[in-house]
Amino acid sequence: MRKIRASEIGTFLYCERAWWYQQQGTPSENFTELAEGSRLHQEHGRVVFLSGLLRTLACAALLAAVILLVAYLTQQIL
Repeated sequence: MRKIRASEIGTFLYCERAWWYQQQGTPSENFTELAEGSRLHQEHGRVVFLSGLLRTLACAALLAAVILLVAYLTQQIL
């Protein structure tokens, strides 16, 4: 039995004829649009990765600030 990928289901739901052409091995004629879509996905992936990295760094900086504040206040009390 052949495995069905999610992208294949998406193609079928979007356009049954496009799915049929894909099954027949007919090459796509919209290479420019496909390349642009791939480029946009890669750019979006980089932005998502960078935002996650910045969020992690911000949490680490906040944790360091809280630790320094607790150390300072502890020294003031003692």
